[in-house]
Amino acid sequence: MTTALSRAGDRRISPVFAGIVAIAAVTGWATWTGFAAQPGLAVFLFVTAAWIVSLCLHEYAHARTALHSGDISIGAKGYLTLNPLKYTHALLSVVLPVLFVIMGGIGLPGGAVFIERGRIRGRWRHSLISAAGPLTNVLFAAVCTAPFWLHALDGVPRDFRYALAFLALLQVTAAVLNFLPVPGLDGYGVVEPWLSNGIKRQVEPLAPFGLLIVFALLWVPSVNRAFFDVIYTLLSALGVDGAFSDCGYYLYRFWTETPQGCSLIP
Repeated sequence: MTTALSRAGDRRISPVFAGIVAIAAVTGWATWTGFAAQPGLAVFLFVTAAWIVSLCLHEYAHARTALHSGDISIGAKGYLTLNPLKYTHALLSVVLPVLFVIMGGIGLPGGAVFIERGRIRGRWRHSLISAAGPLTNVLFAAVCTAPFWLHALDGVPRDFRYALAFLALLQVTAAVLNFLPVPGLDGYGVVEPWLSNGIKRQVEPLAPFGLLIVFALLWVPSVNRAFFDVIYTLLSALGVDGAFSDCGYYLYRFWTETPQGCSLIP
């Protein structure tokens, strides 16, 4: 009986996650209705909370796929509760990605759940576990951009459009970056099971620095321009004008001045 109750608790949604969802809902409503005295602050809280929700769902997808692939230790670690405080590196998984958003409008991924890979058999399962997280970002991006590619923007307030467009940009950047075959990122986790042991041994020392290397490269102007050219191309394919996501970023940074051009967009 005790074991059954424990297992049920392992899967119960955390009040912490529920609180973050509530913040996203309330501030999203405030952004939609214009209720907030400072719309930029409402957008900041809405996008930040929604971004953290997506981070939690990203890691949940890893954990849930690992559970069904054979790692039965996942539940006891609290990963199925969607509680970000249960992650292996809460700072790396939540705080740093939020800081990256504030600093440069980039949805940079973070490390999180510890999976006992030795319990899992089959290369396809290992690859699927790694792919599950960024695929969640792809799904989140599709949801955020749905009003744009469905041409259903009539009646959607301008500030809310901006917020959705910026949130979509974060999801697209997170998906693209996560799928890079760089040690330490999910993209490498997808291909790693198919590499020879010799290559794995050579690459392994780079794993702790993969994310830092990517972040450093994004500060190189030419690399940054090429990266965002790809991002804006993908957003355009999803029906999102780059001007909308840019205005969303400026509105998100409510402590800075928003360009006048953003107020002219219908």
